[in-house]
Amino acid sequence: MYTISGHHHISMITKDAQRNNYFYKQVLGLRRVKVTVNQDDPTMYHLFYGDRTGSPGTELTFFEMPAAGNTHRGTNAITRIGLLVPSEDSLTYWKKRLDEFGIQHGEITTYANRAALHFEEEGLRMVLLVANGEKVSYWEPWEKLTIPEEHRILGMGSVEMTVRRLDKLARTLTEIFGYTEISRTEEEAIFQSVQDEVFGEIVVKYLDGPSEKPGRGSIHHLAIRAKNEEELAYWDKQVRERGFRSSGVIDRYYFKSLYFRESNGIVFEIATDGPGFTIDGDVETLGETLDLPPFLEERRVEIEAKLKPIEEM
Repeated sequence: MYTISGHHHISMITKDAQRNNYFYKQVLGLRRVKVTVNQDDPTMYHLFYGDRTGSPGTELTFFEMPAAGNTHRGTNAITRIGLLVPSEDSLTYWKKRLDEFGIQHGEITTYANRAALHFEEEGLRMVLLVANGEKVSYWEPWEKLTIPEEHRILGMGSVEMTVRRLDKLARTLTEIFGYTEISRTEEEAIFQSVQDEVFGEIVVKYLDGPSEKPGRGSIHHLAIRAKNEEELAYWDKQVRERGFRSSGVIDRYYFKSLYFRESNGIVFEIATDGPGFTIDGDVETLGETLDLPPFLEERRVEIEAKLKPIEEM
């Protein structure tokens, strides 16, 4: 019997790779660990940010779509990303820092029973959450960050999903993937893939009404972790047996994964831990140049000609 050991990565839409690069590197202090392209549409950047090596559970990834309009918020969507910080003092530090950069944010409050600070960038809703000591053992801080060590973002925390049919998503999480339901009201339920650990937590909110129309800042999918290909094959079978349409296992070079859409329309990816981003790069220089998977390498000149260079600021 396999279990999901937490979040792997989460993927969003950005309108402007230049602005995106500045915010996640210079403001949030994450490391850009991979500059590559959407493997299904290589005219589009795919940027990855995370810890020193882009460990599973730390990765925020973005597809650049210059024509993207505003997101029209609604239901049946992934609606918020939690990022873990070490302490309540860290929230005070980040509130001041966001002010300095002119980033829209709220007051320090609570979210999913934790001290929290909500903020937005390019329409993407995020919340800093106090980790209460939780941290995946192999997450590695990037020593060249400008953020003080005691306040650095550790990795992903709670991910929020807003749906019309809460019970349908609850059954998918608990009956297929073994998540534990730790709280429930009529309007909200919280699930954890590893009990008492926030790095695999999903907050599900009930909302009736029209579905979200995606645009810049919208969240395309959440990827959850499978340790290896054997586990991935197991989850592929489980998804199919429950009547969902699976993409089948796809080799993304940096990991292998599969995709499916649950009953509310939320897209999940299940991704293996490895081989990781050092398969085609040195740890010290990750994310500094455009990397392409082998099957796209022969098209490098054509691909680079269609990408606008990202200038460091």
